[in-house]
Amino acid sequence: MARTDIRPVIKLRSTAGTGFTYVTTKSRRNDPGRITLRKFDPVAGRHVEFREER
Repeated sequence: MARTDIRPVIKLRSTAGTGFTYVTTKSRRNDPGRITLRKFDPVAGRHVEFREER
């Protein structure tokens, strides 16, 4: 279980309201809070912010 303790799998949900998600891992040491990334949303057809959901 050491892998899930330091680098958990997270879902990034689009803030555009399309419901599109990305799945990735993050480092709890470097980013202990919720992360926000700007990525492409194919449903909206543009780059939007994706926020971590729990």
